[in-house]
Amino acid sequence: MAKTAKILVVDDERDIAELLAYNLNKEGFSTVLAHDGEAALRKIRLEKPDLLILDLMLPGMSGLDICKTIRSHPQTASLPIIMLTAKSDELDRVLGLEIGADDYVTKPFSLKELMARVRSVLRRVRDRNREVPKETFEQDGLAINYVSCDVIADGKPVNLSPTELKLLFFLSQHPGRVYSRDQILNAVWGDDTFITPRAVDVHIRRLRAQIEKDMDNPRYVLTVRGFGYKFSDMQ
Repeated sequence: MAKTAKILVVDDERDIAELLAYNLNKEGFSTVLAHDGEAALRKIRLEKPDLLILDLMLPGMSGLDICKTIRSHPQTASLPIIMLTAKSDELDRVLGLEIGADDYVTKPFSLKELMARVRSVLRRVRDRNREVPKETFEQDGLAINYVSCDVIADGKPVNLSPTELKLLFFLSQHPGRVYSRDQILNAVWGDDTFITPRAVDVHIRRLRAQIEKDMDNPRYVLTVRGFGYKFSDMQ
């Protein structure tokens, strides 16, 4: 029997939080509610939810700050997050996705669409979890620990953003395989986001700046002209 997914809904508007909980329960999920940032972080530690629906505009600690905190701790770094907000400004969307949100829904929203996005994000997580990657990776001076999220390049610790870390993890777990920008976009950001394929190039450059000795002659993340990128399979 499949495990029931537990979803933490964080929204200071109690009627919206309760409406979401009611509909999620109808769809077969179990739900936990929080109405501010401190309560949300506490319930994440205690309840260990499978997905977080997070309002961006909260009293005190904002949704963006909560997202940053979650992504900065190895124990919670992979928790799927759908950001929920009344703001429709593109900058807010970009900030949320850059910090590490898996998807973004604006108020007013369709309950049917939100439920579909919840299922989509959980399905992607299940698909990723079916693969059992190695806990560590080493190649030519680069060492990655997928569990602790530690990265060392030429003997020095590297501090990567959540997006750069996910990008490095994805490519290094499939060395030698060439991916188009769209494929990388779907694997790292998810297929429901609006980030453009060219944004992949920006993040590749940022990642290379952190791990490569020579940006013009990279050892690890290689460009395949006319198609995309691959991680070197040279051992």
